[in-house]
Amino acid sequence: MNERTATVQRDTLETQISITINLDGVGKARFKTDVPFLDHMLEQIARHGMIDIELEAHGDLKIDAHHTVEDIGITLGQAFDKAIGDKKGITRYGHAYVPLDEALSRVVIDFSGRPGLEDHIDYRRSHIGTFDTDLFHEFFQGFVNTAKVSLHLDNIRGRNAHHIAETVFKAFGRALRMAVAMDVKRGNTIPSTKGTLNR
Repeated sequence: MNERTATVQRDTLETQISITINLDGVGKARFKTDVPFLDHMLEQIARHGMIDIELEAHGDLKIDAHHTVEDIGITLGQAFDKAIGDKKGITRYGHAYVPLDEALSRVVIDFSGRPGLEDHIDYRRSHIGTFDTDLFHEFFQGFVNTAKVSLHLDNIRGRNAHHIAETVFKAFGRALRMAVAMDVKRGNTIPSTKGTLNR
């Protein structure tokens, strides 16, 4: 099997981001973003997705974390799109339910080639520590736009905002793991009746 890895560099006036991923990794994670709660959530993606991720980001945090969080989502999506290539042999669809105490979330993803986000998460408060919960939507929108996936995020129940966020990111990692897995029955074919997943 070919290596499914990618390195992406994004440099703008607002952020400088470098990311390397391995879709067939073991969940190794190394982050340097200066946004600690986001690092904690990204670690859930790596560990539960069994995807190796190395990420370094420098942004205009003196303003706020918006540009940094959004651009990390954009860059992660670009890396997935590059690493997954022509999508031959992938499972394509992934889904996961993850509980944490009182919280339960569901994530469903389709590497369809068509960006679309349905985000139905109420974090119950505006901040988790110093992290603005509005920025989770910006992260996922950035990922969806560049990975070109259809992504549905649903929090089914929960009271604690930290628990809700953690279930979403753990489920996202597990859904990614399922969707990018190679389907041995499919062989080297595109999982689509139209023969392509790139438009």
